[in-house]
Amino acid sequence: MERAVSESRIRSANDAPINSRGHFALYWMTACRRVHWNYSLDRAVEWALKLNKPLVILEALRTGYPWASDRFHGFIMAGMRDNRAALKDRNVLYYPYVAPDENADKGLLEALALKAAIVVTDDFPAFFLPNMIRSAAETLTVRLEQVDGNGILPIADTDRIFTTAYSFRRFLQKNLIPHLCAPPKASALKGRSLKNPSRSLVEEIQKKWPPAPLNDLNATPLNLNPYPIDHIIPPVPGEGGAVRGLRMLKRFIMSGLPHYADGRNQPDQPVTSGLSPYLHFGHVSPHQVFHEIARNQGWQRQKSAEKKVDGRRAGWWGMDENAEAFLDQLITWRELGFNMCRHDEKYDRYASLPQWVRDTLEAHEKDKRPYVYALEDFENAQTHDSLWNAAQNQLVREGRIHNYLRMLWGKKILHWSASPREALDIMIRLNNRYALDGRDPNSYSGIFWVLGRYDRAWGPERPVFGKVRYMSSKNTARKIRTGEYVKKYATRVRQPSSH
Repeated sequence: MERAVSESRIRSANDAPINSRGHFALYWMTACRRVHWNYSLDRAVEWALKLNKPLVILEALRTGYPWASDRFHGFIMAGMRDNRAALKDRNVLYYPYVAPDENADKGLLEALALKAAIVVTDDFPAFFLPNMIRSAAETLTVRLEQVDGNGILPIADTDRIFTTAYSFRRFLQKNLIPHLCAPPKASALKGRSLKNPSRSLVEEIQKKWPPAPLNDLNATPLNLNPYPIDHIIPPVPGEGGAVRGLRMLKRFIMSGLPHYADGRNQPDQPVTSGLSPYLHFGHVSPHQVFHEIARNQGWQRQKSAEKKVDGRRAGWWGMDENAEAFLDQLITWRELGFNMCRHDEKYDRYASLPQWVRDTLEAHEKDKRPYVYALEDFENAQTHDSLWNAAQNQLVREGRIHNYLRMLWGKKILHWSASPREALDIMIRLNNRYALDGRDPNSYSGIFWVLGRYDRAWGPERPVFGKVRYMSSKNTARKIRTGEYVKKYATRVRQPSSH
């Protein structure tokens, strides 16, 4: 079979065979929840054509995942709406399923796999997804393939953990160019003569597991009340889906990118992309983002291929300073987190921190804190610091914190918690409960950077922080304009109960 997807992005999750008597090829969409720029879909189409089978796409949403809420359900279901519309006139059977209770989806994948020739799914190295795929692989009697569509660089092309952005950037500069030449197809289904799927293929299965009701996919706002999830945290209005994600990307390129290098740290200057949630939920592909940036810059591959490999943030791409600053976030920093999650199963635990970090934090664990707050105090933005409270209120309201203030948010949780382990637990709980891009490798990178991962030892040695980088609200307010930001997010909108 001629492969549109490179070998390094594909791995078998089990040793089961292809079922030549199967009625269709099944794409189990779990992390790359889009129908464009999607290696997994490319691979599923390859199999459908080779086996001369119809293609069925299952996009399922369970209710029992950690921190399930209206916010995340709403975002994902908005993407289902877009996928359904994009596949409406294609020779594909799209099967969106939203579980009405915690165990309702049990058996659905197995039932479909019994009728399938092969199952293709997404390879995502964080949250509950690796365990979910392992469990499925042990159960299915047909081959299950995982496809890595997480970043520009295939995760399998690294065989070690990179401990600094500099070292990873050097690696990228040596190895990235060939992967820029082999992006996923902008439209995997365009011009492909797939066998027409009959609704009868999954009719009996859909009687037991009915597809998500159309009114749930169409209604504005979505009716999420029937689902047993956290209803305290509402959806962010107008968010979610590939259509909205592409609109935000184009808006960023037009109005934000020209000012990105100088303005991205200013909370009063909205020049950041806002794409992180769309990348996390797979509604937008990093390849698609790169493609649009490169087209805007008139970029040519040979410009980068001829550059000296020196690990510097600027100059290698041959683009302007704004584009290069953004690409360093999109590729270097984002994919550094995927590298950690794939190679260290303890990526979200205190034990994964570098030894020097643990040594210095533990040496200062008994230091007196200027303030000590509990989880509920942090969650309800009830600290003495108006800037920190504003950042927390933005997180609760909008599911995000301005990029620069997100660092301060974490540093002060470390400063005002009873211990570094407790600080880590609080950051993960708040980020994963409220942030649209929480539970993501890149998000964990940000949290652990607060504690010293990817950083160096700093002096002078300070109480509580030791040699870990220190930040304060006062110094932050000197560097960036925060007045309008504090005014905008000064008010608490609710007092949620902790989960």
